[in-house]
Formats: sequence, structure tokens, C-alpha cells
Amino acid sequence: MVSLNKVVRAFTHEGARGKRLTPEMELKRALMNCLLWEDQFYEDGVAIADRIKALVPKVAPERTAQLAVAAREAMKLRHAPLLVVREMARSEKHRPLVAETLERIIQRPDEMTELLAIYWADALGPQQQRKRQPVSAQIKKGLARALTKFDAYQLAKYDRDGAVRIRDVLFLVHAKPRDAAQEKVWKQLVDGELPSPDTWEVSLSGGRDKRETFERLIAEKRLGGLALLRNLRLMQKAELLRQTIADAIEAMRTDRILPYRFITAARYAPDFEGELESAMLKSVKGYAHLPGRTRLLIDVSGSMFHPLSAQSEMTRAEAACGLAILAREVCDEVEIFTFSNDVVKVPPRRGFALRDAIVNSQAHGGTYLGKAISEIDRKGDRLIVFTDEQSHDAVPAPKGRGTMVNVASYQHGVGHGAWTRVDGFSEAVIAWIAASEETMH
Repeated sequence: MVSLNKVVRAFTHEGARGKRLTPEMELKRALMNCLLWEDQFYEDGVAIADRIKALVPKVAPERTAQLAVAAREAMKLRHAPLLVVREMARSEKHRPLVAETLERIIQRPDEMTELLAIYWADALGPQQQRKRQPVSAQIKKGLARALTKFDAYQLAKYDRDGAVRIRDVLFLVHAKPRDAAQEKVWKQLVDGELPSPDTWEVSLSGGRDKRETFERLIAEKRLGGLALLRNLRLMQKAELLRQTIADAIEAMRTDRILPYRFITAARYAPDFEGELESAMLKSVKGYAHLPGRTRLLIDVSGSMFHPLSAQSEMTRAEAACGLAILAREVCDEVEIFTFSNDVVKVPPRRGFALRDAIVNSQAHGGTYLGKAISEIDRKGDRLIVFTDEQSHDAVPAPKGRGTMVNVASYQHGVGHGAWTRVDGFSEAVIAWIAASEETMH
């Protein structure tokens, strides 16, 4: 498995366009790269990224703090900003801003435990035999302030087994509760007596009537957008009224949900394709903008119709279609092509109609990526390729701005060469391309 250290080094290597980057620009690009690895960053037990580790002390403290906040609030990252703050705590000139920055970027209780896991990463080996490094006063102060943000429901929901628990954070920082009510909650946390959170998982696993449970969760607005999409089939099986489900889809928050999730949901709940398409198109409003002319090239070869992974029901083709739907909405001018044995131009339709046009454009045969690029690449245009990179022929260098997005999620790595390569599927690919181009200009 490729380590994050190698990923970051490849991504920030100078020479992609022969332009020297400042440490601040490199740090920004390293953080943008973490958009692609957010789900894997902590699970892989990756050591602290050498590149970010080296860059933080080279960037002005105020700008470093601003980048950490932007990574959390604008880029919706969780672990990358925690890593930046941990590195700030190592630097004497950055240290005074640690508590304030940490308080702001921690938005979920489990991020406190993740910060400590990152802080102690050097000590927490497989046998956890090495001594944990003492936590700095600024880190403790930031964690103490963050602890007061959360109520009993949030603490119970995110208090999970692990090397570091939320009550460990409480013991470590000696935080002061806001009031008597919070003091009582913290005592329950320490004693393991917090009431079980009223989540859909807990409610459904408790053996309650599924229809009544879903109706209550929807009425009380306790079912988030992703949970709603994942449970559409179960709701239909529980015989909820169609209008109840349709109203829930219309009312759901879509700002953090990308098109491929709606595509997958529609596969299992085709009766709601109209409502899901409306929600999907609403979800891309206000997303990152790609100016100028763009050509999209989408792989529809046979291998693209395999699942992303053994744990995923989504196919690589669905991932690619989701990204194409998003790109169609955010590009100034766009032309869309598919490739397999041949190259086919498809109409720039919107939503599920674009998905259908892509999937039905040609037979799902071989992967002649080189031939396809040679046919459609045009100087002055942006070219974005969505593929699993199982090409039968040589791939030429792009004539202009070329990004190769490998949606085979088992491969991870970002590198610069003639192509800007993005190996690994992410919800943030389009935002990453926009931000990357902005950094280069």
C-alpha cells in the first residue's frame, strides 16, 4: 500500500509546469491532495506526512492557521487540518496560535481523539510500547475549549472504542464545564452511563417497528441526507407512504452529497428517480467552477462496470458518471466523449439523462485510451479523463491542461508529469482540479 508520505511528495514535487512554488503554495497543494485521501488518512495508520511536516514551519503562522481552518471549513477535511495543528505545536513561532486554531477546526467529538492519535503517532506502534510524548499546553487548551462545544447526544454518538477515548481527552486536559448540566454529562461520560444516542442505526437495531421509526426520524429531522439515500430501499420495504419519502428527499440537505451517491440510490429505488435527480442537481449548485473550455473523456470499457472495491456496491462507471454529471454543471463550456474500442461523442445532457447517454453510448469492450486522447485532445482546452487506466495502447502527453482521474479506488497516489494524475476516486476531484489550477496561476 502506498503511504501518504510518498503521495504528498509526489504531489508537491516541483517541475509539473516548470514553476517554482513557495512553501505556502506547496502547503496549500499538499492539503488539497489530502482531499483525495480523507477516508484513508487515519485508517491506514500512516506516519505524519514528511512534506507537511517540513512545510509548516516555513509558512507564516497566521497563514498556516488560515490554511488549516480553510481545509476544515471550506474543503471539509477532517484529518489534514489536525495534522497541520499538530505540526504547529512543534514550532515555537506557530505555537501561540494552536489553541485558537484547534478549537475552531474541531467540529466533531471524535476529532479530539484523532488529534491525540496523530499527536502520539510516533509512540503508538503495533504493540504501543513506546512512551507517549507529553501533550503541549496549547494543545490541551484547544482541546479543553473544544470539549465544551458538545452535548450528551454528540458525545454518546462519537464515543467509540479505540486507543484514545473521549473520556481520555477529558482526563488529560482538565476542562471546566460551562455549567452544572454539562458537568453532569461529563460525569456520565466518565462513568460510561451516557444515554444511547437516538440515531437511525440504534433505533432500527433495537427491534422497533421500522415504518414508525423511519416516520419519526423523518418528522424530527434526525435522518441525514446520506442516511436517507442509503435507506430508501428499506423504507419502501417498510411500506412508508410514497409522499413521505418524496417529501424527505425534497427537504434533505444536499450540500455535502455528490452525484454518484444519487446514482447509486436510484439503482435501488428507481421509483424515486425524478426526486433524486432534482436533489442531485441541487447538490452541485455553488460547487467549484471550471472556467473556459473542457472536454470530458469517460471510460466505458468492460472493466469499468466492476465494483470500486470488495466492500462497495458502486461500480467504477457509476463513480465516473457521477463526476461527469458534476463537471457538466460546473464547466463554462463542455464536450463529452466516451471511449472503449471506439470514441463516441455524447450529447451534454444533465442528470440521469447524461448517465444513460454515457453508459449506452457504445459496447463495453477494450480500453484504447491512447487512441481516444489522440482523437479528441485539443490545444487550449482542458481535458479530464475518468478511467481505471487499464489501457491497451500508449497514452500520449496532453496538448494542454490534462488531468487523468483513475476511479479504481484500490490505487492511491497523485503525481505530476505530462499529465496531472489523480489515482483514487474522491468526491473532491473536481474541487481539487479547480483549486490546483488556481494555485498554478
